[in-house]
Amino acid sequence: MRPAFSVILLTTLIGAGQGLFLALFTAQSYALFGLLPVEDGRACYGAGSALALVLLAAGLAASFFHLGHPERAWRSAAQWRTSWLSREVIVLPAFMALVFAYGAAHVLDWRPVLATLPSGAAVDTTIAFGALAWLFAFALYVCTAMIYACLPFLREWHSPLTVANYILLGGASGFTLAAAFATAAAPGLTRFFAGWALIITALGLASRGASLARNARLRPGSTPQTAIGIKHPKIAQKSQGFTGGAFNTREFFHGRSRRFLRSVRWFFLLAAFVVPGALLAAVLGGYAPGMLAVAFAVQFAGLVAERWFFFAQANHPQNLYYQAVS
Repeated sequence: MRPAFSVILLTTLIGAGQGLFLALFTAQSYALFGLLPVEDGRACYGAGSALALVLLAAGLAASFFHLGHPERAWRSAAQWRTSWLSREVIVLPAFMALVFAYGAAHVLDWRPVLATLPSGAAVDTTIAFGALAWLFAFALYVCTAMIYACLPFLREWHSPLTVANYILLGGASGFTLAAAFATAAAPGLTRFFAGWALIITALGLASRGASLARNARLRPGSTPQTAIGIKHPKIAQKSQGFTGGAFNTREFFHGRSRRFLRSVRWFFLLAAFVVPGALLAAVLGGYAPGMLAVAFAVQFAGLVAERWFFFAQANHPQNLYYQAVS
């Protein structure tokens, strides 16, 4: 498939925004049970939520560049009963609204107690908004991933690993960003976020490596023989039947060489996993926390490359017909 840069930005930006919110709410949940110190709500959770909203809004804005008629974007929610894309269109703004409510409650210090746990911990409105947003964050990961994982004819995508990768890679970038953010807003949480970022990055490497290994073993479900109903072992297409390009030749193949694909694969494995993992480990070992900002920048660049590779690796069956160009 031909990667659309607007969709690459959409999925990586909102994934990082979701992961950042999950990191913030995880820290608050730990603090609720006395496992972490209580941080200033306005500086930590309020400002962190604002940063998450910036990423989510930037991803949403990027998606409009992929639409032929942006003024009709509202219609994309109409098929929510059967379309994962429609579900994503509904869940994303709902999640953004909940993150805004969560951050605003911290900034305004609007925290009426809704319930009290047996331990005596008070569950206030920020916990309620956070818990709802937590559910919507994972629902959004699933909706975004299932847009691609639900397509059986694109076998590279049609796997539970696609959903796992969207969750883990978004979570890894979000927790790494949370660690960099904490160096200024909540230094006491820096090591907590960095430790979880390292764990999720390692899990993401294992999951993405498994999907690469799986896709390398895939064999085409269709061949020129099955396409035209002739069993001769040597069939070669010499021409498409026309000389100019068309929508199918532009949209369903990336036009890059195998060597270029291998270079992108090695780049994203290093930039998305190995380098940020080493920087996170260095910070946990006592080195300068300033490296966390570098870790996030490198990891995000690696995830952009990973998402490009994700789209480019999917081989649409129609390319059997257009292989003279592809």
